[in-house]
Amino acid sequence: MAKFVLAGRANCPYYAKAELLADYLQKNLPNFRIHKMTQHPDNWEDWLADLCIKNGWKHTRSPIIWRELLDRGSKGLLIGGFNDFMEHAQAFYNVTSAMISDLMKDIAAENMQAHLELEEEEDNIRKQFNPLHIWITGASMPACYSLIPILASGDVFGATKDIWLHLLDEDYSQNALQGLKMEAEDLACHCLRKVTLHTITDDAFLQADFVIVLNDVLAKEDQCSEAHISEMKEQCAQYGAFIDQNSRKDVKVIVSGSSSVNLIALLIIKNAPSINPRNIVALPTQLELEARAQIAEKLSINSSVIKDVIVWGNISGINLLDLHLAKIYNYDSSIWGPSSFSRPLLPMIHDRKWMKNDMVTEWKKRKEHRSGLSAAHSIATALSYWQQDSDTGMVSLGVLSEGK
Repeated sequence: MAKFVLAGRANCPYYAKAELLADYLQKNLPNFRIHKMTQHPDNWEDWLADLCIKNGWKHTRSPIIWRELLDRGSKGLLIGGFNDFMEHAQAFYNVTSAMISDLMKDIAAENMQAHLELEEEEDNIRKQFNPLHIWITGASMPACYSLIPILASGDVFGATKDIWLHLLDEDYSQNALQGLKMEAEDLACHCLRKVTLHTITDDAFLQADFVIVLNDVLAKEDQCSEAHISEMKEQCAQYGAFIDQNSRKDVKVIVSGSSSVNLIALLIIKNAPSINPRNIVALPTQLELEARAQIAEKLSINSSVIKDVIVWGNISGINLLDLHLAKIYNYDSSIWGPSSFSRPLLPMIHDRKWMKNDMVTEWKKRKEHRSGLSAAHSIATALSYWQQDSDTGMVSLGVLSEGK
């Protein structure tokens, strides 16, 4: 199979002549295929220069024709311009072109008009496509794998809202991200319109509506705490600067993880001065869910009926579980009411020794068994509360303190 690519200025007469010759070859030769591309005259030189740099070619005029050799494990083979293509056709297929100049000019004018109409149509499509841009850093982490199907399902942002996922991680993770991208596309969810891969470059967090920070910058072996903090500070400074520079000004940033969550959120806030600091939060929802699961197991109920559990302190450090305002709904007891009826949780827990000792000990150990599933659910829950106007009760978030 001979696969050729023909590209040129939309108004180029020689592109028109090469196009006619290529169409004739494709029609009459069973194993000849041609892919055609036109560029606006104003964009042609820059586009051609980028193409030649990428492939290591030297070519300065319109059109440019090359043969694709991807099926042979190689980059394209440059044929050249129209004259080179005609010589190639004559030598290999004994076919030549005798198009007169006036016809070349007429077809070139038609090509230009068709190109402008196509550009207008694509521009209209782009204007209709107004997705939420969701950036996920540390996208190679397990939580991202579990989070993507939830976001794509439409349960978080609504079934009618399109989303564009931007997966960001280090260079060495790009192969893993490529596989994740393909799996996300294979979900065939109507809400997930596009998935792109990124590293930290000048366009990081471009047009971001939501940023989900999953990075756990863990200390390396034999790395002192000062070096670890310095590395984290540098990474978060980059995140904050690019969020400040490229994101929408009402962007919402969620920092999740098991390591230095409060500190990461604070560093991003400090490096993104134009973003409302209330829109950059650290997420303790996973701690809440873990506590609710323990209590639900103790009371033999479903954890979804427990509300208003509060976490104080450092999310990934010293923290305190507060159940004084916690409520329980649909509890099977002597007192019963409608679905909106609740009872205080603490009086329902009669084993005070368990609550003071065993529960707290087990609660702090549960983070050792995290695999990313509960973190993904926590993030999705917080995003849903933030995005949709609903009565959710109290939710703990790590926010910048206005106190002393």
